[in-house]
Amino acid sequence: MTVIALLSVAPVVEGSMAEEVAKAVAALDDFDVSYETNPMGTVIEADSADELFAAAQAAHEAVDGDRVSTVLKIDDKRTREQRAREKVDAVEEALGREAKRER
Repeated sequence: MTVIALLSVAPVVEGSMAEEVAKAVAALDDFDVSYETNPMGTVIEADSADELFAAAQAAHEAVDGDRVSTVLKIDDKRTREQRAREKVDAVEEALGREAKRER
């Protein structure tokens, strides 16, 4: 089984959050997960929900601050294996082109 999630961890601060977000992303390296960071969060793939939750908790705890906001959206497809890239490929196939547009 592959569990896919979108994780967003952010301290509630004024100014750039980049250094604190980098701490959250770096914390994922201690777990057996794949991840890809994008402007709105980090997509994580794990073999189990337990591993995904552990990684997400570590990312949350890695961020310093009086207040940290964390959002975790999980897609736990239990009927078959599906990687995050396959989900994007399916959209691109239906779209008939790459699902990306540069401005």
